[in-house]
Amino acid sequence: MADRTAVAGARPGTAGQPPGGGPHEEPLHEEPGPGAARCLGLYAKLAAGVTVVTARGEDGPLGMTVSAVTSLSARPPLLLACLRDGSRTLAAVRARRAFAVHLLREEQQELAGRFASPTTTAAERFAGTDTRQVLGVPVLAGALAWSVCLTEDVRRYGDHHLVVGRLAAVHVGGGRPLLWHDRRFGALTRPLPDAVG
Repeated sequence: MADRTAVAGARPGTAGQPPGGGPHEEPLHEEPGPGAARCLGLYAKLAAGVTVVTARGEDGPLGMTVSAVTSLSARPPLLLACLRDGSRTLAAVRARRAFAVHLLREEQQELAGRFASPTTTAAERFAGTDTRQVLGVPVLAGALAWSVCLTEDVRRYGDHHLVVGRLAAVHVGGGRPLLWHDRRFGALTRPLPDAVG
């Protein structure tokens, strides 16, 4: 299989080769970089749990599907979510200083797709869902796990914002998570044996 490694600023046929053909790697600090399409191809290989982030907007609940969510700290309890720049949900998270993160079950693919669709309204996203208020934030019932967070920090990086939340309420249920990998939904098929050593 051909090597498709992209090195910023490299000439065709020289990717990964230092000037003069020596054993040292070429530094990856030149602009403009490998290009957005190639980067998105890399990001697509990152398997992730599928979450829905919700917040209270001026006219009612808002929410969006997010795959870039991770734990940040246990003491204090913090998590991090990456929200798209310009989204109404992000604006509500900043204004209200609180949001909820829901880890979806493998059976909730339709819900994930609805909250991800750019053509659905906020009302359509929440239609038919069992929603309750926890600390003033809309929480979707039936998720594998959820947390209501108080917004600690919001910082813009590129076309997304990193949102750090302090966990204020947590619920963990049973079941298996819905996954996102290679631009499609998936599920765990079998657990791997525990690592030895």
